[in-house]
Amino acid sequence: MTSVVSRSLAAVRLFGNRSVCLVFGEQIVAIATVAGKKRRVRRKSVQEEQIRWWEEEKRADGVKWSTLEHKGPVFAPPYERVPRNVRFYYDGKPLELSEETEEAATFYAKMLNHDYCTKEVFNNNFFKDFRKSMTSKEKEIIKDFRKCNFQEMFNFFQAESEKRKAATKEEKLVKKNENEALMKEYGFCMIDGHKEKIGNFRLEPPGLFRGRGEHPKMGMIKRRIHASDVSINCGKDSKVPPPPGGSRWKEVRHDNTVTWLASWIENVQGQVKYIMLNPSSKLKGEKDHIKYETARRLDKVIDKIRATYRDEWKSKEMRVRQRAVALYFIDKLALRAGNEKDEDQADTVGCCSLRVEHVQLHKELNGKENVVVFDFPGKDSIRYYNEVEVEKRVFKNLELFMEHKKDGDDLFDRLNTQVLNEHLKELMDGLTAKVFRTYNASKTLQSQLDLLTDPSATVPEKLLAYNRANRAVAILCNHQRSVPKGHEKSMENLKEKIKAKRDAIDDCEAEYHDFKKAAKRGSVKEKVNADKKGKQLERLKDQLKKLELQETDRDENKTIALGTSKLNYLDPRISVAWCKKNGVPIEKIFNKTQRTKFLWAVHMADEDYRF
Repeated sequence: MTSVVSRSLAAVRLFGNRSVCLVFGEQIVAIATVAGKKRRVRRKSVQEEQIRWWEEEKRADGVKWSTLEHKGPVFAPPYERVPRNVRFYYDGKPLELSEETEEAATFYAKMLNHDYCTKEVFNNNFFKDFRKSMTSKEKEIIKDFRKCNFQEMFNFFQAESEKRKAATKEEKLVKKNENEALMKEYGFCMIDGHKEKIGNFRLEPPGLFRGRGEHPKMGMIKRRIHASDVSINCGKDSKVPPPPGGSRWKEVRHDNTVTWLASWIENVQGQVKYIMLNPSSKLKGEKDHIKYETARRLDKVIDKIRATYRDEWKSKEMRVRQRAVALYFIDKLALRAGNEKDEDQADTVGCCSLRVEHVQLHKELNGKENVVVFDFPGKDSIRYYNEVEVEKRVFKNLELFMEHKKDGDDLFDRLNTQVLNEHLKELMDGLTAKVFRTYNASKTLQSQLDLLTDPSATVPEKLLAYNRANRAVAILCNHQRSVPKGHEKSMENLKEKIKAKRDAIDDCEAEYHDFKKAAKRGSVKEKVNADKKGKQLERLKDQLKKLELQETDRDENKTIALGTSKLNYLDPRISVAWCKKNGVPIEKIFNKTQRTKFLWAVHMADEDYRF
């Protein structure tokens, strides 16, 4: 080791005052230079060891871990009452509220400048839950939401927000250190002898439920989570994390066939929520790998499956025909299977739960024949609208399915998700509607990259091609978003930069023209100046091109969410192989978090990998 360090110190002389970092086994030897003569060798252990699980043997017994120990979740801090001079007004008069009612009022006050507060459903749901938090005396007084005034509370929270933004470096550092200490204590667990990062160790604080799209429960109060709501999962021989304040956990489990550390049921939708390991963890990585390998297996049998469901369009049994048409839509349009909803749940729709009102048939539309128009609330109440030209037999079958039915009747009345999923398992082990979605998303990315990538293009041009390929997937999967609030301002700033760059190019071109004229007279100095100005002009033109590509990319992406498909539906090895093959730095495609999550893909895929 001494000789290696000696050689490294010699290398430092070559690097001047820059630090050199060498890795030896599981330790980092940092060799730093201080301006002048002082040299110091410092040794630091790697804190989080990245488990190379893809090089280990796989377990087939359903066991996820042998030992698991963690500190439990971090609960939201208790409510702190607003100062007495910050008041809630009802019917123009200040009204002192009980602690629980005041806290509920602050939930709404904090959102007063948000679009949600203009929605009738949001306001109605909030007021209904707001009244539930009131004392009987408060209920007697507060009966009309329109007479409630939260403005003073809103102003207080805005001022507090501005104070936090204006905090000094020292104050921000104190806060940062507090968060890091909390992360160090609660943000990691020990699993099978390895230290692994936890994904979401903080429990969500109480507040108002927003939902996506036009969710029918928006505005309802998400109540505070207590230890008595939470089930803890840890190893039999590990120390059970103590609940806060001498309370009791709802349950302590030692289930090594699951990967969650804690779970509870949230009150708005009645869904089970979990504390899980970080996406970069071994368990998450293995799960992702299996998911994409299952989708790749589908590629080997997809032609047979498609031939089968096409044959079944002619079946004498109505249930078989309906199942075959539904499978066609799941395959062709990447529709979710869909589940039946209770009355108090959002009326979101998937393939099996389509109703007659969600589908219109047109023999001819916009120059196309046999067009089906889908219009229904999809996942998260996001509208799904699509005009699709289908095969003639599919169109005829849909006419048959809709015969003598009313708008509220099921389109596929002989089909449900359970029946469909059982059929899919018969077609291929592990096959579900989601596997079709993953398969078609990854297949689309692969084919679009093949189509759009020009090997001779610049890196910014290749990135635009990648984002366009990713956008084709996002459109297929209906990953929409509303235009970001700052989009218009962002585009204005970009246009200003482009204008300034064009002005700079005009000035530089004029100067370059003058320098070239002078260079013709033969002076060496003038030739050098002309060359320099020519290179500057080329740099400015490259910079302009990058800005223009950025403008195109940003505008095309304003209503499409690219992140969802990249994280959940696209085999990351496709992107890694494309980067390696086309000389594009991986950090241009995956951010730091994504690179950590998909480290297995970076190691597994070479430039020849194909989905």
